[in-house]
Amino acid sequence: MSDQNEMEKEISQMSFEQALEALEEIVDSLESGNVALEASIQIYQRGNLLRLHCEAKLKDAQSKIEKITGTGDGEDPDTEPLDIG
Repeated sequence: MSDQNEMEKEISQMSFEQALEALEEIVDSLESGNVALEASIQIYQRGNLLRLHCEAKLKDAQSKIEKITGTGDGEDPDTEPLDIG
């Protein structure tokens, strides 16, 4: 199994919060400028996978909310939060 596949498998098992925290750490390390070029490329690749994972988790959550609220198109500006209480 390649490193890329192992990384994808590891990330796929993360919660949204775990992936977001890991992504924030990557952004911080890249912004510091203290990472060698080759390491920066590897870190960036991991960050991109984390970003895609977070986007997928958000899209899934949005889909669930649309099912609950009955909007379905995600474009309704008049949608109000579901009042469960």
